Amino acid sequence: MKKELILILGGARSGKSSFAQRVARRGRRVLFVATAEARDEDMKRRIAAHRERRPPGWDTLEEPLDLAAALRPVLDRYDTFLLDCLTLWASNLLLDQPARAEDGSRIPDSARELMDLIAESPATWILVSNEVGQGIVPSSSLGRAYRDALGRVNQLAASRADRVYLMTAGLALELNSLGARPYAQVDLDPSGP
Repeated sequence: MKKELILILGGARSGKSSFAQRVARRGRRVLFVATAEARDEDMKRRIAAHRERRPPGWDTLEEPLDLAAALRPVLDRYDTFLLDCLTLWASNLLLDQPARAEDGSRIPDSARELMDLIAESPATWILVSNEVGQGIVPSSSLGRAYRDALGRVNQLAASRADRVYLMTAGLALELNSLGARPYAQVDLDPSGP
C-alpha cells in the first residue's frame, strides 16, 4: 500500500468504520488505533463489537489521549494505520482537562502534532471522524466548544488528506475527485488569470 492519508467523514451509523476497515484490508501490517473509552455499559458493548469485527491479523493500540506519543515508537512497524476515531479523541481531550474544556485549547495543538507525525510516517493512514457541523447548535457551551474543536480537527485533517470520503447511508462519496479542496486553495475568480 502506498503512503497516503485518507479521511473518512460522516454521521453516526453512516458506514464510516466498516468502509475504513475495507480500505485498511489492503495493507499487510495494520495497526488499529482505538480512541474510545469504556465509560458506560453501552460503550463497553460498542467497543466489544468493534473488536469482534477486526481481522485477526491486525494489531490494536488503545489510546484515548496522547496519540502522537503512543504512535511514535511504532511508526516503522506498520504499513497501514487505521485511527477510529478522531471524534472520540477530541471528546476525550476536551473532557480530560475540564478547566480548559470551554475553549478546547488543547485540541488544535494535539491535532497538529498528530498530523505532523502522520506526515513523517511512510505508512498509509486512514482517519475516521464524525461530521458534526450539520446538526443543530448545541445548547451548552461545552457542546459548542466540542463541535467547533472537532470541526477544526476535521478541517486540518482534510487539508492534508490525499483523499476525503463523505459517508451517508452507507454510500461513500470521494470529495477530492469532485474538485473539493481546502477553502484557502479555492480560486475566487472563476474567469482565471
